[in-house]
Amino acid sequence: MQLLANRSSTGDLAIFGGTPAFGEPLHVGRPNIGERQRFLERMNDLLDRRWLTNQGPYVQEFERCIADRVGVRHCVATPNATVGLEIAIRALGLRGEVIVPSFTFIATAHVLQWLGITPVFCDVEPERLTLDPDAVEAQVGPRTTGILGVHLWGRPCDVERLSAIADCHHLRLLFDAAHAFGCSHNGQMVGSFGDAEVFSFHATKFCNAFEGGAIVTNDEDLARTLRLMHNFGFAGYDTVVGLGINGKMNEASAAMGLTSLESLDEFIAVNRRNYEQYRRELAGVRGLRVLPFSDSERQNYQYVAVDVDAVECGISRDDVAAVCWAENVLVRRYFFPGCHRMEPYRSSRPVREQVLPVTERAAEQMLTLPTGTAVGPSEVAAVCELLRFVVHRGPEISAALRKQAFDFQTFTNADAAPALAREGVLV
Repeated sequence: MQLLANRSSTGDLAIFGGTPAFGEPLHVGRPNIGERQRFLERMNDLLDRRWLTNQGPYVQEFERCIADRVGVRHCVATPNATVGLEIAIRALGLRGEVIVPSFTFIATAHVLQWLGITPVFCDVEPERLTLDPDAVEAQVGPRTTGILGVHLWGRPCDVERLSAIADCHHLRLLFDAAHAFGCSHNGQMVGSFGDAEVFSFHATKFCNAFEGGAIVTNDEDLARTLRLMHNFGFAGYDTVVGLGINGKMNEASAAMGLTSLESLDEFIAVNRRNYEQYRRELAGVRGLRVLPFSDSERQNYQYVAVDVDAVECGISRDDVAAVCWAENVLVRRYFFPGCHRMEPYRSSRPVREQVLPVTERAAEQMLTLPTGTAVGPSEVAAVCELLRFVVHRGPEISAALRKQAFDFQTFTNADAAPALAREGVLV
């Protein structure tokens, strides 16, 4: 690492020709591995058993562990969270229109559109950046059949108010809980809210199964339907009773998931250490605000999200990100530019008709910072030093970038996207 203390001017920054602070990319979500030997033991066991998929013993154990940890009666493991959402949406009988935040990963909206359901984009609350219940209430129409909330960065939605709206209008309530495994709301673990919730165990999540997902619910009938649908509709050896797809998790993924669960406390402790260090070292930096977690709830501290106020900083979020990327600090603009400004939604529905002011502001100001077990105190300190330097020289850096006609979108798409896809860090 090259510390910025040795740099006397903005010209020493990598984006202007200097040496990057990090020799290798520092990712927002590099995979946590857990106990390698324990995973290899499981792999040898499943290979010896020659039971690689089709609801094997590791998948069954993984489902029991997830259900027990979040305090629900049923867990159905899936190959990823997107497939989990797809199956849950079909099992809940959603159709017509479903209200969903635009400030989320594109899969949340795509899965609805893929199933022929119209995602109705809704604004979010200014603090939590999760669905705004008042905005949801205003969006309910004659074709609305459900609400799909997103527990963003581990911060749960206003579950109580969304539940009341769903009950009042006879809507189904589903939660995308991809970020919120291990988190609680009012003392109750995420996973037990609404009709069902869907977790992600993708490689970039703090608890991973290489790639995996899980649908959790307390509804016995819904769980039965989910199990049928995720296995082609089979209700017996050769008896198909309804429509289904191949939505099963395999044994190798379950083995990795179980190994991750055994190191869960360690992963959370590292995430919390990094989060607290970021908060300490960035406190008082004008225009930068690390989004806080509630001390009264259980958290996974998986995402360190920072609000960059361009007016106070004297530099835009995108310019901050550009400087960071050049230094090999691959901060992420989660979630830019908002689903409603992506295809196919941007073309099918004019943006001017979608008034989402909080979403627009968040999409222009939010950054997530590197964390996880691949990031230690020295890396966090160097990132914070870089951010302090950038804000201190903000107007000067911005002017230099404008002089170069620098475009962050072009820079990231051209130079980094292929490598990032190989690393599995685009989700």
